[in-house]
Amino acid sequence: MGLSASKILNGLHWTITATVGVLAAIVLISPKLFAALDGFIIALAAIASITALTRQLPVESIAFAAFIAALIGGAAHGLSERTGLPFGPVTFGETAGPKLFNTVPWTLPLLWVVVIFNSRGVVRLILRPWRKVKNYGLWLLSLTTILSVGFDLALEPFAGHVKRLWLWQPTKIAVTWHGVSPLGLLGWLAVSLIILAFVMPYLIRKQPGNPSTPDFAPLVLWLGAILFFAAGSAQAGLWSAAVVDAILAAAVMVFSIRGAKW
Repeated sequence: MGLSASKILNGLHWTITATVGVLAAIVLISPKLFAALDGFIIALAAIASITALTRQLPVESIAFAAFIAALIGGAAHGLSERTGLPFGPVTFGETAGPKLFNTVPWTLPLLWVVVIFNSRGVVRLILRPWRKVKNYGLWLLSLTTILSVGFDLALEPFAGHVKRLWLWQPTKIAVTWHGVSPLGLLGWLAVSLIILAFVMPYLIRKQPGNPSTPDFAPLVLWLGAILFFAAGSAQAGLWSAAVVDAILAAAVMVFSIRGAKW
């Protein structure tokens, strides 16, 4: 890939990312008036997540990894809607948009691409000081899974109570995080691990270049999403969720900047 093509892809990525930010701000300002933009924002965020990787990896590898992440994540949510596993019994609302196979909202598979790609990118930034250690791959897998669960922790109050995208049905476990049981978070962890086991071999850098240059693109999208959830939760009076989101964002930002300076 030539230098000019690389610059075009880079410009495309940041243009899409900026558009996502602007649209997210509009939705926060007028959530009822611009509710139809929710799906469009997720789609653009998925495209931004993919275009960020085209500067490092072959397009066919990225496309296959995105397809696998979307397929497994979407199938897991469809299975949960039908059987209650692996996330727990859930009902998707009309506000979630049109459904694939009359089961899963079309945005959920794309959301998994956003979560997996950017969680992995943020962890790579955090682990830059240790990228040459023997167990780097295991650390990358483990921390990416944890960050993926952190993303869901921030997402659930916003999606369930603010946007009414889905409704968790009661289970025998009385303790919940704004409706989702601990088993739901464990299910998210398990699905994240499965997806990463399949996609990580396709996301290994094979092209020549300078791997020591920090890539902040995933951090921008990941932090932007968490802060978006925090702001929406705060507007709805879900202060415990907003505070947890803010703490999560601050911790990830500190460790990411620390890793980038190495």
